[in-house]
Amino acid sequence: MHDATPLTAALEVADWRRRVAETYAQVRAIARDDPAGAHAVWVQQRDELFSRHPASPLSADARADFGGLDVAPYDRAYRFEVSVDPAPGQRLDVATGTDGVVGYDRIGTVDLPGLGRVTLWSLRGYGGGLFLPLKDASAGQPGGTYGGGRYVLDTIKGADLGCDRVERLVVDLNFAYNPSCAYDPRWACPLATRSNTVDLPVPVGERVPPATTAT
Repeated sequence: MHDATPLTAALEVADWRRRVAETYAQVRAIARDDPAGAHAVWVQQRDELFSRHPASPLSADARADFGGLDVAPYDRAYRFEVSVDPAPGQRLDVATGTDGVVGYDRIGTVDLPGLGRVTLWSLRGYGGGLFLPLKDASAGQPGGTYGGGRYVLDTIKGADLGCDRVERLVVDLNFAYNPSCAYDPRWACPLATRSNTVDLPVPVGERVPPATTAT
């Protein structure tokens, strides 16, 4: 994110989120018949946003050298349609550098076949939103995923893969993406906790950015 007036920065972020929401709307429509094709659209449009948009997490210098995000090929085995099961309530408060303390409530869990059970969170406060981060066994490893984990769903920001009916969600790990703090330390992001960590590697989705292994 470049230096800008508060007004300009707010409008740029609003436009970024609008474009992200538009991308995911296309993804949901295409994925009904062609999940791999939907993934290709997602990769292309994320590359365009990162390289050209003023609210990109990349610095101006990084955008000048940007050649595309490192995203693994699509693997249908990592697309799940899952039920949300009830779970005891739990609060999670995350201190961020840009948004103060962000609060989440645990609203349930989802079982990812072959990987394990992880927590589904709801953003506490105005607007709500579902939040599903994921950290896998390759996190922080060379050629693996970002050390702090990735996001799969963050519906308040438009990252919504949809559902087939109430209380069932599409959780497609091919769409796992790095939080902004993976690209620029000026961002402070909510990261995956123990309840959103799996013991096996997840070799799909966005991989660790170059020269980044930090947690």
